[in-house]
Amino acid sequence: GVRDPAQARAAPAGIDVTGKLPDAVAAIVTCFATRPEVAAIALGGSRTSSHIDAASDYDLYVYLDGEIPLDVRRELAARFDSDAEIGNTWFGPGDEWADRAAGVSVDLMYWERAGFERQLREVIEGYHPSIGYSTAFWHTVRHSTPIFDRDGWFAGLLTLAATPYPEPLRRAIVAFNQPLLRTTRSSYRHQIELAIERDDPVSVQHRLTALLASVFDIVFAVNRTLHPGEKRLLDHLGQLEHGAHLVPRIRALILASADPVRGLLPAIDALCDDLDATIRDAGLADAIDTAGMRNSSDPGV
Repeated sequence: GVRDPAQARAAPAGIDVTGKLPDAVAAIVTCFATRPEVAAIALGGSRTSSHIDAASDYDLYVYLDGEIPLDVRRELAARFDSDAEIGNTWFGPGDEWADRAAGVSVDLMYWERAGFERQLREVIEGYHPSIGYSTAFWHTVRHSTPIFDRDGWFAGLLTLAATPYPEPLRRAIVAFNQPLLRTTRSSYRHQIELAIERDDPVSVQHRLTALLASVFDIVFAVNRTLHPGEKRLLDHLGQLEHGAHLVPRIRALILASADPVRGLLPAIDALCDDLDATIRDAGLADAIDTAGMRNSSDPGV
């Protein structure tokens, strides 16, 4: 069975908990704990949330000081899965395989621990926003369950992740993302308008997705809520004090994208009008003063 997340968070650094894990996950921990490159292993994703179901896989975050050789990872996976994917790089270094007999799927993600901690501190302590998903990695750590922690480093990372939401970060995320919606010369709305004029539906969808990513980033920041990632976003939005009323607007926007010539731009404006009102109602009117906030690192802008 799966260990209790509450017990996992209370476990001392480096403790052996393999007896409380599925065989495949226990084998990963047992193998990787012997590797000097491995600093910590944490369980995340739906297995540590209220959205767990029978189909949920085991998302394992492996924090490294060096690379685990591919042959070690391949040999481990081969004990359970003859068709394992080892060394995937599309979404960052990772492996995907399953213990098919037990019905357990695992998704391993490998992160260099010094770089990961640096990136996390840039957000929490440096108030550094992104174009969408600004606090998603922070959310990942805060909702992770440690299952191996060689030297207590991950326990320290959890302490960092428990930091209350900084007001300067909240304002920075709003100020950075809001102008891109429809204020700047290269705003998403303007790009979508041009794409509609040239009958370019692929570009319309691409930029609309980017617009929504910034919208969600803003709303989560306004509510001092860490960004939960890509799944069930409307469900998350519906639970927020400043955001539930935007769900119908977003659904209407998505429906309008099926016929962008007729109704997409008005739907964008309706959503952005309500979002701006939400920002003002939350006491952040000054954060959407766009002076000096017109540069973007998004290569698509």
